[in-house]
Amino acid sequence: MIVADTNLVATLLLTTSATAWAEAVLAKDADWTAPALWRFEFKNVLATQMRVLGLPLDTAIALFEKAEEVMIDPGAEIESGAILRLAYAKKLSAYDAEFVALALFLKIKLVTADNGILKAVPEVAVSPEAFAARR
Repeated sequence: MIVADTNLVATLLLTTSATAWAEAVLAKDADWTAPALWRFEFKNVLATQMRVLGLPLDTAIALFEKAEEVMIDPGAEIESGAILRLAYAKKLSAYDAEFVALALFLKIKLVTADNGILKAVPEVAVSPEAFAARR
């Protein structure tokens, strides 16, 4: 199981230059989880795609439903104080700290292309390319 950040989910379901890496991560480990925040962030990605790029509403809804099929409920919610302490200590946004904290709590990797997270917590965060290349 991995913690997948919202951008990884979006990259998997929206065709981008990095979609192949997201697919490689999914092939390597199909059990993806994330804090509940991912749902709000992904809905915002889809709303932006509709508004800016003309993604049809029915396609956006279908993509969100597909994302829900991929994601597993972690069964855990991290206490707010722990999120804020982590954000402070690692100089992360609270949003990013949600994903990092869940990965730390579950003792699994956070797969992200976010360079700030990768640099702040290399002990838990790994790029899609590095994750896919693991044996």
